[in-house]
Amino acid sequence: MRVEIWSDLVCPWCYIGTARFEQALAGFEHRADVEVVHRSFELDPHRERTEPVADMLVDMLVEKFGAGGVGLDGKVAAVAHGDGLAYVSDREVGNTVDAHRLLHLARERGVEREVLQAMYRAHFAEGRSLFTPEALTKVAVDAGLDEDDVRRVLESDAYLDAVRADEREAARLGANGVPFFVVDGRYGISGAQPVELFTKALETAWADRPVAVLQDVNACSVDGC
Repeated sequence: MRVEIWSDLVCPWCYIGTARFEQALAGFEHRADVEVVHRSFELDPHRERTEPVADMLVDMLVEKFGAGGVGLDGKVAAVAHGDGLAYVSDREVGNTVDAHRLLHLARERGVEREVLQAMYRAHFAEGRSLFTPEALTKVAVDAGLDEDDVRRVLESDAYLDAVRADEREAARLGANGVPFFVVDGRYGISGAQPVELFTKALETAWADRPVAVLQDVNACSVDGC
């Protein structure tokens, strides 16, 4: 059985939702027969500059909701901490296409999960950058990728077509926010759902029961989190 997860590396609900899914999968009786594939989704594919997340949130939330919205990252941090996840607000936001391209390399090399977790940890738990070739190379190599392979990808357009194909598939499925999970091609889950719901989804898909699509507000879209 295959589970596909669309996410972006700077999406806090993707960080939380992926951790919850991993917890559900760890307790799933048939976990050895589940293939997990991480798909690319850029929340801001046209972003050119890198800036502190606090500045980005202030600009975005004040524009959309007024000054009362600026505490959102603190609320997300509380959820992350409640799930036992490290989370710092002193971090930057930038373009993630290169990170996604490296994840496609990691999939080919059999270390996709390790590289993804390393990127999440670097960004959300340690406040490290994912937005320069040097920073990405350090994270990816430490997670198990060959340095020459990483530099070859970052110095070219390698895997860009694969990133765009993932994004087109997300659009075809109607996924305009992340995280978005597709279990066995038949069961869609949107948002950072509770562990128990992911467990139920795995069991339902395994038993080949009717499909449902579950919606949740704990997700990021192109308009914000």
